[in-house]
Amino acid sequence: MNRPLRTALGVALTTSLLTSVAVAPAQAHAGGQPPAVLALPDGFQPEGVATAGRYAYFGSRVTGAIHRVDLVTGAGKTIGAPTGTPSLGLKVDPRGRLFVSGGAAGDARVLDSRTGKVLARYQFATAPTFVNDVVLTHDAAYFTDSNRPVLYRLPLGRGGALPPADGFTTIALTGAYEQVGTGVNLNGIVATPDGRALIVVQSATGTLFRVDPATGVTTVVDVPGYTFTNGDGLLLLGRTLHVVQNRLNQIAVVTLNRAGTAGTVTGTITDPNFDVPTTVAKALGRLYLPNARFTTPPTPTTPYTAVAVRTR
Repeated sequence: MNRPLRTALGVALTTSLLTSVAVAPAQAHAGGQPPAVLALPDGFQPEGVATAGRYAYFGSRVTGAIHRVDLVTGAGKTIGAPTGTPSLGLKVDPRGRLFVSGGAAGDARVLDSRTGKVLARYQFATAPTFVNDVVLTHDAAYFTDSNRPVLYRLPLGRGGALPPADGFTTIALTGAYEQVGTGVNLNGIVATPDGRALIVVQSATGTLFRVDPATGVTTVVDVPGYTFTNGDGLLLLGRTLHVVQNRLNQIAVVTLNRAGTAGTVTGTITDPNFDVPTTVAKALGRLYLPNARFTTPPTPTTPYTAVAVRTR
């Protein structure tokens, strides 16, 4: 029996950060509520989001910059230096380290979330590759690759110690999962409710798969009557799985069994401020999603935002 893959929990972080770009804060709602729409830098092209305490971190798919936003005030600042390569799926661990999926660069970076300093970098693959999303468990970080039928496992040692640059493994997927064409395949990833396996979404088919991380064997998650078209980021809260369907401008809400082998769609969440949201994270009792605006031609002055919605 597999050891449970308990997911890491974010913690509140200090407010002292090395900054390079500031964005004016959004206006809070009446009654002192945190803002429902957060301004991101013009031209930023956001993709990933991670939260810790009252802060959210957004990654740019064009410059690799990481932008930190105070969710209470809406004030934002960019930390560290842009890499010139994508920063896609993000997660923050309890030690304040930000794990970043590197997209077409085929890598992952681990940053100090207070300063943006790069603590470690891992070169998983070379083209064709698209390292898209990441989930943290008690002893590893798992990354998806949209261009390859594999997961990358970054083991975490005692006290969360990071491995050396070559200390990762590649898990080949077998069983029900099949790569389709050259488009986006593997995308979002979470652990199952019982912590013994992983769930991934295949964007090209709108299918959820359960993955045994010890063997790479995959099975289809049985969700009768529903296809997760344009499935992107995933978020698990208890036994409730949230599946972002980016170009549909909605989140599908799924109640899973503990093993993550089957589920039922119980509803969807949408918002008039959605403009092709990609990923999702929870903070302050709400869900936060960056608007990637894939249907809007990007320019250096194109405005970008993130949106907060209530959980169901």
